[in-house]
Amino acid sequence: SFLNDTPAPTSNYAMNSLQVAIDTLRDPEVIEYNLAAMPGIKNNTLNKTLVDMCESRGDALAIIDLRHDYISAYECATGCPDPADRLPNVNQAILNVRNELQLNSSYGAAYFPWVQIRDISNGQFVWVPPSVAALGAISYSQKASELWFAPAGFTRGGLSAGNAGIPVVSVRKRLTSKERDKLYDANINPIAQFPAEGIVIFGQKTLQVTQSALDRINVRRLLIFLKREISRFASTLLFDQNVRTTWNR
Repeated sequence: SFLNDTPAPTSNYAMNSLQVAIDTLRDPEVIEYNLAAMPGIKNNTLNKTLVDMCESRGDALAIIDLRHDYISAYECATGCPDPADRLPNVNQAILNVRNELQLNSSYGAAYFPWVQIRDISNGQFVWVPPSVAALGAISYSQKASELWFAPAGFTRGGLSAGNAGIPVVSVRKRLTSKERDKLYDANINPIAQFPAEGIVIFGQKTLQVTQSALDRINVRRLLIFLKREISRFASTLLFDQNVRTTWNR
């Protein structure tokens, strides 16, 4: 896809449209949310913009899709490579994250690889970006427990069990144990498939490179929740007298 390159917004309608769409989400007083994603968009510039926007707001987590994951045939205008050349490439995806994307933010997260789902509206099997499954699993985790629980593992991240809200039946690349470790070291959350247990999200790292508690999704989501609740409470006290009655409230 041409969006895998970096066209200038002034010369590319799709790039400009997505930039404008992200800009419409910048003001926390206009629109409220705690997760943001652009499923299927692998452009580094747009993904950086989305993560930076969430970080500037301070109250949302961006789920991004990566270059060198699966390339759908629908992304090829002309001369689409053979299916074998469009498969996910673990090493190239890691190099892209480290050398090109170069994000160091706890307000972003990435998953790998694409997954196959059954479209419940027509029964067809389709390949979808990993951000789709990740959003569903995070939503399920919050509903089943609390948003500060890790949205990973078989209890909350078991995709074969329907925890993504959609039936996930396969992965575009079955990751080996070494590949999962390499992805996790690069702050990319692997989606694994096991012969007996099924398909599961096997990581919950943010894109923060610096090691701290904030390199975990559940910690960042907890602090996003706390910031929003404290802001909501504080707004009810604004302009009140600085006296004991107000303190007690």
